[in-house]
Amino acid sequence: MESTAPSLRKCWAVQRRVIGALFMREVITRYGRHNIGFLWLFAEPMAFTLGVAALWTMMSRLHHSDLPIIAFALSGYSSVLLWRNMPSRCIKAVEPNLALMYHRNVTVLDIYLSRTMLEAVGATISFVVLSLVFIFLGTMKPPEDILKVTLAWTLLAWFGFSLAILLGAYTETHPSLEKIWSPFSYILFPLSGAAFLVDSFPPDVQEKLLLIPMVNGVEMLRDGYFGSAITTHYDVFYLLLWCGVLSALGLAKVRVVSRAVTAE
Repeated sequence: MESTAPSLRKCWAVQRRVIGALFMREVITRYGRHNIGFLWLFAEPMAFTLGVAALWTMMSRLHHSDLPIIAFALSGYSSVLLWRNMPSRCIKAVEPNLALMYHRNVTVLDIYLSRTMLEAVGATISFVVLSLVFIFLGTMKPPEDILKVTLAWTLLAWFGFSLAILLGAYTETHPSLEKIWSPFSYILFPLSGAAFLVDSFPPDVQEKLLLIPMVNGVEMLRDGYFGSAITTHYDVFYLLLWCGVLSALGLAKVRVVSRAVTAE
């Protein structure tokens, strides 16, 4: 007797269509169909990154820094956009999408996935396009190790996703966390490694800075970009541990929240 249970391939096909549809819905809802529409997906982070790069370039001229400041600013601020925006989009994301819960194939995790994917795609396109433009203009050199840059970017995206689903799920049962995350994310920005190199601090301070997971990812990203031109410090397995633990906690909480969600 043949089993009536759907195959793994069919389940994956359905899941892919659901997430794809939710992704497009997010694009249209957020950016609309007017003006440049979905191009704001990466135009917005590009504008922010260019502004920061210009500011840092002017500051480096005042302080006569020999560091390739365009690449430094690009690798630093782009990484912040990658991990910081994801939680903001998942916090209290279930309530405005309760009507979608009527469809049995749509889950809370699907909503989080579509929103975090949108942020990841926007930040990644911005990072890649600006890198290619600056390399073409000769204002920065190509990365020395593109595979290391890719791995570091992937780990930072994973960290952002795991943090996003954890905070998103917890704000459904603890709404006060929504008010805490915004100021806390601003505090994390100067501590994330975006605006400094760990090697510029004394050894005892370096050890404390490397306890912040994002610092390890940014240092790895810059190691891939600059290579032997700078000295970097990071622990890949420590960042992997953070990603794994946050993912496990986030998925467990999402499961609890999903059981309590009632479709409109």
